[in-house]
Amino acid sequence: MSQQPAIVHLWEIDHPYYCAEGNYFKAGQHTLFESWADFTEETTFYSGDRDLNLLIRWDWKSYRRDPDLLSRDEDAEDELLLFFVLQRKAWLCSAAVTVTDDDEPAVRAWLAECAQTMRATWEPLLDDRTPVPKPCSAPLDEP
Repeated sequence: MSQQPAIVHLWEIDHPYYCAEGNYFKAGQHTLFESWADFTEETTFYSGDRDLNLLIRWDWKSYRRDPDLLSRDEDAEDELLLFFVLQRKAWLCSAAVTVTDDDEPAVRAWLAECAQTMRATWEPLLDDRTPVPKPCSAPLDEP
């Protein structure tokens, strides 16, 4: 009998670098939602057109599980940070959603849907025969 791979929880994923919340050029482009249910009911980012509201990044922050004990906060609620580009307007905006462990299956399903839109954009470069290039560590101004 084959063993199924262990599922990595969304809060265990540490993406490279970070994305700033909101929009550098216009204030008020970061929206807070008190729960996953509020996000799904109150915004077209959840149910709207995935091409118009392109999710470019997500980060599940769990400060109560932070491996750095100095940063850990046992009382903090988990937060899902979502970063969108409104492609027709070249507009960057973000949302912060308070989430719980119980929200993870619904969040994962929605993120998987959003990933399909991103995949369609990059598909020509993502076939199984094309290795993912390693990032260049040389400064950009050097050949």
